[in-house]
Amino acid sequence: MNTKILGVFVGIAVIIGVTAAVLILSNSEIMTTQKNSEKIGLVINSPNQSVSLQQVDELFSDASSTGIGRSNVYLFWNIIEPQRGEFDWNQSDVVMGLNEKNDLKVTLFFSVINGGTLGPFPDWIGKPSLNSIGEERLVNVLDEILSRYHIVDSVIIGGDTESQFRYYEQNIPVYKELFSGVYEKIKEKHPDVKFGNSFALHHVLNKDLEHIVSDLAIGDFVAFSYFPVDNLNDIIKTPQEAKDDLMKVFEIVPDKKIGFFEISWSTSNFVAGDPISQQDFLEKSFEFYTENESEIEFLTWYRYYDRPEGTCVTEQQEIGDESISVGGGSGLGSSEYVIERLNFYICNAGLVDVDGNPKPGWNEFKNQIEMIN
Repeated sequence: MNTKILGVFVGIAVIIGVTAAVLILSNSEIMTTQKNSEKIGLVINSPNQSVSLQQVDELFSDASSTGIGRSNVYLFWNIIEPQRGEFDWNQSDVVMGLNEKNDLKVTLFFSVINGGTLGPFPDWIGKPSLNSIGEERLVNVLDEILSRYHIVDSVIIGGDTESQFRYYEQNIPVYKELFSGVYEKIKEKHPDVKFGNSFALHHVLNKDLEHIVSDLAIGDFVAFSYFPVDNLNDIIKTPQEAKDDLMKVFEIVPDKKIGFFEISWSTSNFVAGDPISQQDFLEKSFEFYTENESEIEFLTWYRYYDRPEGTCVTEQQEIGDESISVGGGSGLGSSEYVIERLNFYICNAGLVDVDGNPKPGWNEFKNQIEMIN
């Protein structure tokens, strides 16, 4: 998130400090558990960046015990294919293996569009425009990923897509052509995998960008992230008003399945959040889900653990050797004021605090899933 920046590092951060010796687990190692709801997910992250394999394994086990059926994994082209045709699976094998072990489906975020930024791309591609990314190159890398990881059933190619085109609507046809070409070729090889783009619903509503979502409602589903915030990242909604915001997606996209890629409510009082309002919004979110389940592709809560304050967002985020900007096209700007509030929001969006103490929302989350399952 960015706000795509909000989530892009979670999948990688979970496995920092874990050796690459752990690869995809064999079928004999996969846990056999009760059937969980494949539509309900949780972004599984660690409370800090330095974790052992045992700690990560326990995080996934504890999270999956709630009854979730999926999680998000954030992969980046510059890390997966650092040299053309040469793939580095060390990090992704670990996190994908843990998802497989815990019987979780995966929503994959592969960032061709990352808010106002493109990529990050490998050095051998350079810094391409939408015109020059290369359909065949994108098809090849996605095919490699999907052939290796069969637990991926949904792929998001563009995140916070409205921010990319807010001031450059003339580029929308270029992206639609790229997406459609990739979609057709990948579907031939992986017909059961679904593809779409994600939009920050709060940006769309705050900035009247519904028309961009409508123009780019392509693929199998349209996904949204959602924070109940204004343009300065202050929480300005009640839980009921936030639920009403979620309902608006069916007006914006009346003819596609809807995915909620990252949905959250921060408990930081610095941005007008608190644990009880988070708990109340969780209840409203599941109420919304049960009322509209047939129209929803997935709903994934962002996220499991808080992170230490000030560690979640900087003006330039590094992914491998590449950096992506926060704000920019999203209109949030890059002022210290806005970045500070974004940090407080994201770092306190978990259901468990950094010391491992569950918030009221954690029990609410578990209880709501139990009622669904």
